[in-house]
Amino acid sequence: MASLLSLLLLLLLTLSSAESKTFRGDVAALKDLKNSVDTKSMSPGSCLSSWDFSFDPCDNIFSDTFTCGFRCDSVVSGLARVTELSLDQAGYSGSLSSVSFNFPHLQTLDLSGNYFSGTLPDSLSNLTRLTRLAVSGNSFSGSIPDSVGSMTVLEELVLDSNRLDGSIPASFNGLSSLKRLEIQLNNISGEFPDLSSLKNLYYLDAGDNRISGRIPSSLPESIVQISMRNNLIQGTIPESFKLLNSLQVIDLSHNKLSGSIPSFIFTHQSLQQLTLSFNGFTSLDSPYYSPLGLPSELISVDLSNNQIQGSLPLFMGLSPKLSALSLENNNFFGMIPTQYVWKLVSPGSEFAGFQRLLLGGNFLFGVVPGPLMAMKPGSANVQLAGNCFSWCPATLFFCQGQEQRSLTECRKFNRVIP
Repeated sequence: MASLLSLLLLLLLTLSSAESKTFRGDVAALKDLKNSVDTKSMSPGSCLSSWDFSFDPCDNIFSDTFTCGFRCDSVVSGLARVTELSLDQAGYSGSLSSVSFNFPHLQTLDLSGNYFSGTLPDSLSNLTRLTRLAVSGNSFSGSIPDSVGSMTVLEELVLDSNRLDGSIPASFNGLSSLKRLEIQLNNISGEFPDLSSLKNLYYLDAGDNRISGRIPSSLPESIVQISMRNNLIQGTIPESFKLLNSLQVIDLSHNKLSGSIPSFIFTHQSLQQLTLSFNGFTSLDSPYYSPLGLPSELISVDLSNNQIQGSLPLFMGLSPKLSALSLENNNFFGMIPTQYVWKLVSPGSEFAGFQRLLLGGNFLFGVVPGPLMAMKPGSANVQLAGNCFSWCPATLFFCQGQEQRSLTECRKFNRVIP
């Protein structure tokens, strides 16, 4: 009798050890994902090519049968749950539109750098614990599912470099934990929705799309960087940007902005980089400043390729931290201010010197300031070509690349030229 009990106990132990350590539903979800990928795209040595479901996934992670692609953690009842799914950039293809994504404990999903196509599945909303969703650099198409807006713990949403179209879902306002939003390099259109409720959002890149309307005036105060370059946005910079106390970077280049650039943006309390090139601005408002300097954190300003008229703004030469200024290809006229010259050749200890000063393609006249004549190539990136200077030969490095304008052309903008 004792020997029979011992045999039964041994059998139970054997059966127990043979049981899967991975939760059965997670195994099924991994199989579902692999079955949706084109087998021809699973090259030898890739993560998915090693997934052999005759073995237990979480018990064999980093072995020859499951080399990579996911992570497991013990969550409940001693069973392992898949908490991270990060595929290698092995050129996988196929449509994931019907994948269930039934991973209730998944925190990270990264499918970036492959060739997945089709629409993004609504089933992504099943991932209620997901904090990072990244599918950049694929060929996903169609609109962004409204259901994504229900992922309330999501912190990073990276959808860039696909073929997504349609408008940005209004449901994005429900992404209350979102910190980083990247939707650049798609075909997204329509106006930008209200994102004021995203109190943790610090990084927004919506560049290289077809977004229209005006710059959103209801951004959260947490925002640090805004990039909406290469869209169809009109209007000018909203007054509400004054309240964005953490804002450091603005890139609104290659849009249809117009009118005057407001003065407050040049004395913004935290702004360091301002890029407004390739728009239709016709003027800029000068902020109040004293001869001792301008209260500004700006390090780089690019207003090139607009239609801005008037004299070169003196306050730029008094911005203490400004080291890169591009005003080329506008309609500026007059002479180069003394403040620019000294900031370029002898800025002093309290002012950052110009490392880049691009003034080419305007209607500046007079003589090139004497201190600039002594500058040597490589000392700074300076461009004065394509203006109306009385003498700016190509032997000077900053006069190379474009001839000076004709006298007839210069007289149109500078009535003082005889």
